[in-house]
Amino acid sequence: MMGFQTDSQERLFYSFSLEDPVPQNHLLRGIDRYLDLSSLRQHLTDHYSHTGDPPLIRS
Repeated sequence: MMGFQTDSQERLFYSFSLEDPVPQNHLLRGIDRYLDLSSLRQHLTDHYSHTGDPPLIRS
């Protein structure tokens, strides 16, 4: 049926930051400062898509 939709459609995409829910003094932030995961990130590089946005992984 053609015409205008009367029902509202839910949003398909959401914009948010994974940093926001984690408090600045959280234990995981302290661990992140001292834990070097660069070798693991290098090992997993082939599993990420080569098109589109890059993964949001800090180094």
